[in-house]
Amino acid sequence: MKNDKLIVAIDGPAGSGKSTVTHLLAHKLGYVHIDTGALYRAVALRAKESGVSFDDPVGLGKIAAASKLEFQWLDDDRNHVFLDGRNVSLLIRTPEISMAASKISAYPEVRDALLGLQRRMGGQGGVVLEGRDIGTVVFPNAHAKFFLTASVDSRARRRAVELEEKGVYLDFEEVKKQVIERDRGDTERKVAPLRKAADAIEVDTTQMTIEQVVAKLVGIVQGKMQKS
Repeated sequence: MKNDKLIVAIDGPAGSGKSTVTHLLAHKLGYVHIDTGALYRAVALRAKESGVSFDDPVGLGKIAAASKLEFQWLDDDRNHVFLDGRNVSLLIRTPEISMAASKISAYPEVRDALLGLQRRMGGQGGVVLEGRDIGTVVFPNAHAKFFLTASVDSRARRRAVELEEKGVYLDFEEVKKQVIERDRGDTERKVAPLRKAADAIEVDTTQMTIEQVVAKLVGIVQGKMQKS
């Protein structure tokens, strides 16, 4: 196999398994994992801490442009997001910040401020990026594109488990409602809405284990490496 440094894009709605799959796929390939959604979450967190309204696109854009955002692998073998030198990986995973991130990601001011950063992070290849518009906007010419999906109930269950692991306990119907609202916000926004790229491979993860999904994607990416 050639050691080509490809750009792999993974998009999909909340709870489809993107984060776990991207993390494991990057490890299998020896690539860097870039969670672009974490960047928007970090901006939302900074806005909350700074008292900037989530309804203030200009103010949010300034925060996005001024914030130092980076990823670092730590001893727990996880990719952590740092905001101005502070590890905020846990702080950005609350339901409030999740919904805020979905909202502010619809603002051109915020997206424009982060687009260049995302492209610089992944432009050299050897990366697996996850998000909502990686294959359609950030890297439309990515070497391999995937769109992960799953049923709403399945995604809500996964989200509930994820929250419980962080000590947040919510009624399943409330979590499901949040997932549906997040879907609506992501798909109906005017700027870079969530949608499957024409050349992306769709993978329904509802009835699949994480291992099965990762194995499927590894096989496809390795096939593209050999052809490149």
